[in-house]
Amino acid sequence: MRNPECSGNWALSAIVQEMNQQIFIHPSESVRSYYNLIVKKAGQFLTDLQVSLLKLSLSLRAYSPTVHTFLQIASDEPPPEACSAFVSVHGQLTCSTKDMKKLLKTATGRPKPYLYKNDHKYPGANGTDLPVVILYAKIGTKKFNTFHKVLSERAEEGKLIYVLRHYVAEPKKQNILLSGYGVELAIKSTEYKAVDDTQVKDSKSSTTDEEDDTDEVQGFLFGKLKKSYPDLQGQLGDLRRHLLESTNDMAPLKVWELQDLSFQAAARIMSVPKFDSLKLMRDLSQNFPSRARSLTRVAVNQKMRKEIEENQKVHFSEAMGIHPGDSSLFINGIHIDLDLHNAFSILDIIRGEAKLLEGLHNLGIRGTSMSKFLRMPVTTVEESYALDIRHSAIMWINDIESDSTYRTWPSSLQELLRATFPGVIRQIRRNFFNLVLFFDPAQEESIELVKLAELFYKHKIPLRIGFVFVVNTEDKVNGFEDAGVAFFRLWNYIAEEYDVTQAFLSMMYNRVDVGDSLSVETVTAYLKKKFPKANTAKILGVESSYDDKRKAGAVFYRKSGLGALPVALFNGIPLSSEEMDPDELETILLQRIMDTTNFFQRAVFMGLDVVDFLMEQSNVVPRINPVILSPERRYLDFTASPGNNEDILHTLYKPEALLISNCFPAEEEMVYGVTIWIIADIEQAPGRQMLLNALKHMKSSSSNSRVGVINNPGGTPSEDNSSLYKAIWASFLTQTSKNTLDFTLKLLKEDTVQLITHDTKIKDLLLQVSGMDQDAFEKKFNTLEVDFLRSQQRFCQEVLKLKAGQRAVVSNGRILGPFTEDEEFSADDFHLLEKITLSTSAEKIKAKVKQMNLAPKNSDLIMKVDALLSAAPKGEARKDIKFVKDKHRYISLLYFFVLHLAAREDEVFYDVVAIVDPLTRDAQKLAPLCLVLMAKAFCIYKVNVSYKRNTHCISCVAKYTLSFLQCVSGSFYRFVMEAEVSFLGNDTMSTGPVARFTEIPESPLLTLNMITPESWMVEAVRSPHDLDNIHLQEVSGVVNAEYELEYLLLEGHCFDMSSGQPPRGLQFTLGMKQDPLMQDTIVMANLGYFQLKANPGAWILRLRKGRSEDIYQIQAHDGTDSPADAEDVIVVLNSFHSKIIKVRVQKKPDKLNEDLLSEATESKGLWDSITSLTGSSSVEEGDKKKEDVLNIFSVASGHLYERFLRIMMLSVLRHTKTPVKFWFLKNYLSPSFKETIPHMAEAYGFQYELVQYKWPRWLHQQTEKQRIIWGHKILFLDVLFPLAVDKIIFVDADQIVRADLKELRELDLEGAPYGYTPFCDSRREMEGYRFWKTGYWASHLAHRKYHISALYVVDLKKFRKIAAGDRLRGQYQALSQDPNSLSNLDQDLPNNMIHQVAIKSLPQEWLWCETWCDDSSKPTAKTIDLCNNPKTKEPKLSAAVRIVPEWTSYDSEIKQLLKRVQEQKPEASNTGPSQTQTKHTGDDPQHSQV
Repeated sequence: MRNPECSGNWALSAIVQEMNQQIFIHPSESVRSYYNLIVKKAGQFLTDLQVSLLKLSLSLRAYSPTVHTFLQIASDEPPPEACSAFVSVHGQLTCSTKDMKKLLKTATGRPKPYLYKNDHKYPGANGTDLPVVILYAKIGTKKFNTFHKVLSERAEEGKLIYVLRHYVAEPKKQNILLSGYGVELAIKSTEYKAVDDTQVKDSKSSTTDEEDDTDEVQGFLFGKLKKSYPDLQGQLGDLRRHLLESTNDMAPLKVWELQDLSFQAAARIMSVPKFDSLKLMRDLSQNFPSRARSLTRVAVNQKMRKEIEENQKVHFSEAMGIHPGDSSLFINGIHIDLDLHNAFSILDIIRGEAKLLEGLHNLGIRGTSMSKFLRMPVTTVEESYALDIRHSAIMWINDIESDSTYRTWPSSLQELLRATFPGVIRQIRRNFFNLVLFFDPAQEESIELVKLAELFYKHKIPLRIGFVFVVNTEDKVNGFEDAGVAFFRLWNYIAEEYDVTQAFLSMMYNRVDVGDSLSVETVTAYLKKKFPKANTAKILGVESSYDDKRKAGAVFYRKSGLGALPVALFNGIPLSSEEMDPDELETILLQRIMDTTNFFQRAVFMGLDVVDFLMEQSNVVPRINPVILSPERRYLDFTASPGNNEDILHTLYKPEALLISNCFPAEEEMVYGVTIWIIADIEQAPGRQMLLNALKHMKSSSSNSRVGVINNPGGTPSEDNSSLYKAIWASFLTQTSKNTLDFTLKLLKEDTVQLITHDTKIKDLLLQVSGMDQDAFEKKFNTLEVDFLRSQQRFCQEVLKLKAGQRAVVSNGRILGPFTEDEEFSADDFHLLEKITLSTSAEKIKAKVKQMNLAPKNSDLIMKVDALLSAAPKGEARKDIKFVKDKHRYISLLYFFVLHLAAREDEVFYDVVAIVDPLTRDAQKLAPLCLVLMAKAFCIYKVNVSYKRNTHCISCVAKYTLSFLQCVSGSFYRFVMEAEVSFLGNDTMSTGPVARFTEIPESPLLTLNMITPESWMVEAVRSPHDLDNIHLQEVSGVVNAEYELEYLLLEGHCFDMSSGQPPRGLQFTLGMKQDPLMQDTIVMANLGYFQLKANPGAWILRLRKGRSEDIYQIQAHDGTDSPADAEDVIVVLNSFHSKIIKVRVQKKPDKLNEDLLSEATESKGLWDSITSLTGSSSVEEGDKKKEDVLNIFSVASGHLYERFLRIMMLSVLRHTKTPVKFWFLKNYLSPSFKETIPHMAEAYGFQYELVQYKWPRWLHQQTEKQRIIWGHKILFLDVLFPLAVDKIIFVDADQIVRADLKELRELDLEGAPYGYTPFCDSRREMEGYRFWKTGYWASHLAHRKYHISALYVVDLKKFRKIAAGDRLRGQYQALSQDPNSLSNLDQDLPNNMIHQVAIKSLPQEWLWCETWCDDSSKPTAKTIDLCNNPKTKEPKLSAAVRIVPEWTSYDSEIKQLLKRVQEQKPEASNTGPSQTQTKHTGDDPQHSQV
């Protein structure tokens, strides 16, 4: 079972034994039976809701990456030969338990293995000195049983740490079908015909349309008709296609027919039976182009229209910012952004919500009460807490608001809003910025801080400065004995005789030598020199009258809980020890002033007293205690969910039973917001003191706490060493609350303990507490066994993870500790702890519990609910969705799914609200998603079955946001997601979820797009059809396409710690222990972004050998799976989620002036030695001098352009003698092209490489395939190619080359990073189509040429050096927000940036195009481009044959080659191509078919 906890403990270790004994004893049973048995056994450890989630997870294959991760880690060991299971003992491997025992004896002499966060660690001891044994095995096998028996026994005995990793010795080489993605058939424009006329042989596919023939079409049941009339199969097929075409009227709609279309869709959905509504919405949204015509005939009810519009205005637009046409999904009030979330992240959310829902349910909170608690605002933990600086112990040096020094400054708060230059500090006569320094004047470290404060004061920085002097507080110490006391008394003398400012400016630190501290002699000498008439003895001596408030500073410092002196507070917030460095403090304070100015600007209407406003913020506390205020918090789980280790909380001991509260039995029971448990050894002084401090706090009038105590003895509990705790326990069981409290306070005093140790009887102490029932106490005390003490000790060890004798505090389930022996937790700390607990959540929970009167033991419930809600991950505030009263029932599409769940108190249900326009792209995804959430695998509907105690359903209410002339979806769409694993009739598992399109009109031209999670990189691996141009009229069978999940993306951001800027051009490598160099990438300047292709597994990230490793070193990293200071940066990919890391690097001390992108010679790197994405037969480049290679880049999508691409390649090769390497964008190449390109490379002797780059999530997304391809042509030139490539030439696929492109490569670009050919001006009849000669382009270009993007040469070194790629991406990000800009993205963008990134205009002869160039210039053309002609719209193929005489011969030659390849395919399938395809093939178990 997958471990549900981050720590990796086997929370469900019992299921391992259960499965071993029962699940694997019937290997001959069917797959369905096997699956059902596993689910049944899991159900013994999981709730019904968790079983439903397990089924959904299995259907999504959510755990497949985790399984593959363990397989990869095992392969990296590598496994011993012929072993079905093996163990690793500190790097030594063995297949037998006998050898394992030998290896254990020498294990401590070898380094420990690295354990990952998700490793399955068997419960037991966690000693750092224990050996670690990792078992690689498959649960249920005999070999696993043998190892598990030995290892589990030893782990329970505390002799070793036992870790299990899933391992299959010989995994099946088969793909699995995934889900959680979308497939779109978008309708293409046919303005220019770009379809290949080559006939495609229909594929033999296991998928036929027989399943679809059962569908009814206009009343005809074609499945039954074909069975009844088998001899009429062909005619019935023709009839069916005709009826589909007539049904799916694709005629364009008029403008007035569009205005009510969304309302009409809503009315249509509302008109069908309730349980069909979601299916109808899915059908309408996913097949909108063929359903639109029928919707125009639906009448719209005016009451429904009015109600929807009222919802839009009042509840959506104004209250929630959801505007007409927007879509939103809410799960239990959590907003799910459909642009950011996918099926896997939504699964994680509902899994997290399940813990909360079941926890509240188990605590007795049912029905609608659940949602009230879930939506209750829980204050998030502050990142920084502030101390209240309105304290009399602070001596303020200046006051911005009252001192005459600042009288000329304006005092209006509106001055905050006045515009200033960046970095200018506004001089306003308000105490906006306050610096308080706590220091001991005699400390050496204080000198520089005081000098810095003086510097700020003299330069009139608007900073109020205050001092807290922490000096010796003993009365007998005078100024002639202690330098700190002498300084303090001299300060008071000057302040009284003159003023505080004079005292500040008269500080004698300039007389102290560097490295020395203040001495009594220095103070005395200064006093005599500056104030010769003063009586030194009266000022510094025993009888000094200048000693007022000497103790105040020390008391304030002690109560504040601040760390070691000196320490500074900025507006009450303590600065860290690193920030207190005098060399950095000035910069830090100025930056804090700038940052805080922004805060005040947002709160400009705050009132008059600035300091009061600051001190009333939620982060202000009376005391600073890092243990209490730390954002890292651990909570107990009181909900007793099955399988949780903390069940022991309820089975071993109920610590809430022993609670001491200062309430009288006669009073009505009080409700306490905070329950504090003291975990300590009461027999020891530190433990008694902690309990005493807690009780003192509880007795204070302001306390809202009750206190419990759990004994954690340092040794084995016995009658002799447990008398104090037994006495407390006996008094609790027999006495009133008041008497118990008084007795305990008496018992904990040290003089009482001394009496007891000197044989005073505890019963004699009862006489000192009036009202005690002595007989009952004595009887209980004498009969108490020590078993209950042992159970408490076990509770401390197994649940609280404490060692014997350690102290801790638990506040409403939050565990603080363990504390060190000398660490004190004072009454002030308990006061702070109560304040933080109440303000964070407990106060609100208490009010809600009292208001709802949920339970008799309300204090217990508050504690448990607080622990549950506080432990939950914090995110955005939950929304409480409100709607107009449901008068007409038009507001709700899905109220029928609620089924009045609120009336059934025993149910756990999710509250899902979908706000959607039913005809938008979001609806295409939302409708099937809601259907899955409602389906059997997740929402269990049991109508007449009584044995199910609970029904777990989702309350799902869909509302509509509609707008006039809303741009609706113009594509066919399928969202692939199934609620449960499906099986065939013979009980075998189905092939898996697929996207199936039926009833698609045959007339439109379609293009297929995969819409996958952000981290997926998929490619088409099998399909004979042109997936970019699907024309069903020309296809006789079924169009099949098979895609493969080739890589999971690892993304990151990298910054230089010294400069804070991205290290542009830095290269990272990604690999594994056995193969450290598998992928590499280049860091962008934009956000320091980089991406790496990977697969499930544990990866090692390093700087690439060469200049990157020579100049830089990795300093820190976040989001990885290794400690921040680890030598290797380990990143584990074990899910389908996106993985985003942050890496901080720094230049090596001797390389501070080195430039990564300098012209220095690049050392041989990864790109030069491996072909990670290539199919070329590489020569040994590393051993030879760098070859003169012509690098040609091109892109193509669709069979026609791939046909043009082959011809372009042939024309390039025919006109050069220089070796050529082609670079192709892999993302959109067809399977047939990738299959044949190795043969063409072999036949014509060129190299090639397939490159790919996933569009970054932060860069404005394009949705149209053609525009995405255009973007790749220009936006990622700096990161697509290795640094070793100096120049690259882009040639359009539909171009024919007639010259040696080496000549273009050698052309002087005159300092420009790239060169483009301008558009021709010579064909006069096209003048009206030259858009760049008028309007925006004419003024922007300012007499410069507008260049065409069909051919360009890029100097990549220059391009990277001037950050051209980063500039282009920045300009694209700004311009692309306007959908009307960058209509021709790949050429508009560089032309728009011509003033920032220069373009070298290539000679006109380098590109001739009939559309724009006259016939007279054609003979001198070096390349001919088949541009589209906006005037004639001539198809590409006919234009190619007519314009380029040699095109036909090239085409015939390529066809002959492809024919030979096809004929040789059976023989070649086992040799050549498989070796020159991409490195990871479809048979790799790491790759999953989509």
